[in-house]
Amino acid sequence: MFRVGSNPSVRKYYVNLSDNLVSTNIFGTELYEQAIKYEKGSFITSTGALATLSGAKTGRAPRDKRVVKDKTTEDELWWGKGSPNIEMDEHTFLVNRERAVDYLNSLDKVYVNDQFLNWDPEHRIKVRIVSARAYHSLFMHNMCIRPTPEEMEDFGTPDFTIYNAGQFPCNRYTHYMTSSTSIDLNLARREMVILGTQYAGEMKKGLFSVMHYLMPKRQILSLHSGCNMGKDGDVALFFGLSGTGKTTLSTDHNRYLIGDDEHCWSENGVSNIEGGCYAKCIDLSKEKEPDIWNAIKFGTVVENVVFDEHTREIDYSDKSVTGKITSFEAFEDVCADMLRKTIVRNCDPNYPIMYNSLCSKLTWIVWILPVFVSENTRAAYPIEYIPNAKLPCVGPHPKNVILLACDAFGVLPPVSKLSLAQTMYHFISGYTALVAGTEDGVKEPQATFSACFGAAFIMLHPTKYAAMLAEKMQKHGATGWLVNTGWSGGSFGSGNRIKLAYTRKIIDGIHSGTLLNANYTKTGVFGLEIPTEIEGVPSEILDPINTWSDKNGYNDTLLKLGGLFKKNFQTFTNYTIGKDNMLTEEILAAGPIF
Repeated sequence: MFRVGSNPSVRKYYVNLSDNLVSTNIFGTELYEQAIKYEKGSFITSTGALATLSGAKTGRAPRDKRVVKDKTTEDELWWGKGSPNIEMDEHTFLVNRERAVDYLNSLDKVYVNDQFLNWDPEHRIKVRIVSARAYHSLFMHNMCIRPTPEEMEDFGTPDFTIYNAGQFPCNRYTHYMTSSTSIDLNLARREMVILGTQYAGEMKKGLFSVMHYLMPKRQILSLHSGCNMGKDGDVALFFGLSGTGKTTLSTDHNRYLIGDDEHCWSENGVSNIEGGCYAKCIDLSKEKEPDIWNAIKFGTVVENVVFDEHTREIDYSDKSVTGKITSFEAFEDVCADMLRKTIVRNCDPNYPIMYNSLCSKLTWIVWILPVFVSENTRAAYPIEYIPNAKLPCVGPHPKNVILLACDAFGVLPPVSKLSLAQTMYHFISGYTALVAGTEDGVKEPQATFSACFGAAFIMLHPTKYAAMLAEKMQKHGATGWLVNTGWSGGSFGSGNRIKLAYTRKIIDGIHSGTLLNANYTKTGVFGLEIPTEIEGVPSEILDPINTWSDKNGYNDTLLKLGGLFKKNFQTFTNYTIGKDNMLTEEILAAGPIF
């Protein structure tokens, strides 16, 4: 028999869930026991962390995330080209909601978490997560803010609720469905429904999207950024896509960590939205990331990792089973083929495959064979596991806003001081460059843009977040910086990656304020102001043209990148920012000029 929580609102809220089925706000040890006992593929690692499998989906499914389009959201949200918001109607949401709730009601165990978002007590949000797996409950226990016993007694009705029935598929023949997976947001009902994916990150990022909607209504800017604070109280925000060094550079032993991923900027200053960290584990080492390494201990959830069968030691470098299958549908096709070959009946009984007879077509659910685990291995742990975390996770208004780009074209300076309009332009652009793999013969870097450095999660048009950022920066005297952590002396393949030691010296100069007093020159095309010298950084690399032996090649590549920026920004040129169109024109003028 499972312990039932004392919160009466849970039983009142879920009239169909009998008392003996609901495990409310239970914590680490109990969740470990239940995960290991009832969830195949769950083990305790040598450091005490809980290792588990997330099922067929080992990453987010952005094409299966939908938002109810009603009279309110039709006008408020960003729809159409470039938008992450895929519409669905109220009726379809209710069909999926009933499917999820019916599934949860059929289970022997249901877990309920009552927690908070946003460390600023004046603006925190109460969330309730109803899930079917102990793994999901422990994950959200780590990632959301954990109430005190007194706060738990007075929790009351949540502001937002998640029904996570991810082990059960949606009906792909339901209107708007395109697969067996659907992550549905209904902002009017303040509810989220998850079907067909057990990847825990959908809950985390789903709530982040909700905050991107709710916080701007309170004139609070929601940000996909890292944040740290110096001993003198100076706060810096770090924006950057994957591979830019956001986690590495925002984690500084000489500064306090406010948070690594999601923040709010209100009239009170900055605050972390979350109560934990969700760190990548691929190639993790104690030497490179000692804080993350040491945080993987009892209470931490590690997803989709490979470990020794006997010692339970995790091999973070093992990629032998990565990248095989990354979609639910691909997994289904492979399983169907295996069934035709009569191989399924010989599978390891520790990894059962179940199919749903309710659908006219076999839909494989619940567990995934280890061979199909993808490369997105991660660890979720409470922020208190980081030694220099600032608790509570709040700070004063930021002094510096640092936009990180890994420019594999090799033409952006290692650091540039930005005007307010330039900060908005590059914030809306959200640029970095990916290095293509060699297996398809593509050798040139590929530019990628993600509006506000988090296009997958924003709900409003990017220019609205940019206008709020500009207003807050101007009001509180923050300075914008563009820092290139990518290539110098040529593009990828001919140049070299800028040394991390140089980038750290640049960041130190930003924090200390010495870069504000440096002498500057201006580059062509992008019109970026670059310092002539920085202590500990070779002066010749500060202007990228100096590092290229082929000057014509540099100019051609610079123009090429400028053209890519212009093409990307066409999506945003038809929107008026601010009270008049003056700010829009200033932002456009802050982009590359040919």
